[in-house]
Amino acid sequence: MTKISITPLSGALGAEIFCDDFLSITKTEGQELRQALLDHLFILIRGQRFTDQNLVAFTEIFGELKSPLTASQRAANVSPNAHPDVSVISNVVENGITIGSLGDGEAEWHTDYNFDETPYAAAMLHALEIPPHGGDTSWSNMYLACDTLPTRLREKIDGLTIKHDTSYNAAGILRRGFSAVTDVCISPGPSHPIIRTHPETGYNCLYLGRRLHAYVNGITLEESNKLLDELWAHAVTPAFQWRHQWKVGDIIVWDNRCTMHHRQEFDGRHRRIMHKTQTRGDRPFYRDDKSKPHPRSQFWYDGRIINPAPITLKYLGGTTIVEY
Repeated sequence: MTKISITPLSGALGAEIFCDDFLSITKTEGQELRQALLDHLFILIRGQRFTDQNLVAFTEIFGELKSPLTASQRAANVSPNAHPDVSVISNVVENGITIGSLGDGEAEWHTDYNFDETPYAAAMLHALEIPPHGGDTSWSNMYLACDTLPTRLREKIDGLTIKHDTSYNAAGILRRGFSAVTDVCISPGPSHPIIRTHPETGYNCLYLGRRLHAYVNGITLEESNKLLDELWAHAVTPAFQWRHQWKVGDIIVWDNRCTMHHRQEFDGRHRRIMHKTQTRGDRPFYRDDKSKPHPRSQFWYDGRIINPAPITLKYLGGTTIVEY
């Protein structure tokens, strides 16, 4: 039997997973991995040489596989040689054809697929080629962002929704088939609650999506921009984050429902190829709940992070880890 070891990363989120063979884990060990994701918001696995078929099979541990793009989006953004269930995130051009999406620029803080009625639940990146510098990815804990909102701000956003624009991707590039946005109040896209209840953990988290062309429904555009700027500044507080410097073979799985992530720009003269998969989610909802914070958010924020007591997390399979 394989043996899984889970080591929490320092800071507000994340855990590194060790295992002899990730392709031979049992059903119980798969449940343990899934619980680790719920407990830590993202998990890091190093040194893997997965094929795309391996990546797809591993993704299904975390939920039902979600096809990455529509046929028209794939034609615009993904190499025809790619696996149908795998997105290619890359700046590489081969024989005059861009093999992936998002290029080499900065990808601003965002959640994936927020522009859809049912955003992804979990997402996974596998690093195949990386540049010598740049291209780091950061994640931020949206449970903690929600739990530490000033009372005034929390009360102000209670019950409000954001309309999420679907015209542009995370790199700010207009998608094929869409028109440039001239009025964010009427741009295409769904509305989701600003505070979202996680459907599996039951904890509430901040759910902002993407800043570009976002609009808070029911208030003036000026009020919306001011409110969103304030929320964004709070959500990306450095103490809420983990920044990852990629190595070839790294795999990171993150819970897209309770995190935001950001990619640093890098020198486009160097190749960067990541393969990505994701699982099917559900429509965001909000349930008012005064329960205790998520275990990775049992912090107090007053300009610094203070952890008042050790946190004990229990996993399936008999593994127990005490953090800090």
